[in-house]
Amino acid sequence: MPRLIRRVARTAVVAGTATAVSNRVSRRQAGRWAQQDEQAQASQQPSAPPTPPPAAPPPGPATAPVDEMNAKIDKLKELGELKAQGILSEEEFAAEKKKVLG
Repeated sequence: MPRLIRRVARTAVVAGTATAVSNRVSRRQAGRWAQQDEQAQASQQPSAPPTPPPAAPPPGPATAPVDEMNAKIDKLKELGELKAQGILSEEEFAAEKKKVLG
């Protein structure tokens, strides 16, 4: 029985030592690879040309027609409400609508 305990203990020590050594080697290798990656990235960054910022669309003409159209729609809604309330007659509504739409 003491021989069996001694063998089990010895096997546990050997296995534990092997695991510890294996883990240390793995960590050391991972550290080396990380350093190599950092060095490779550092050496590549200066040689790469800077990327230009994306070009912004020119302001102005694209928004003007939309704003103008929204203003016309709002004016037509107001005219429709005035007609519905009886403030504008059918003829007055048609004349104002013609002015707004051009």
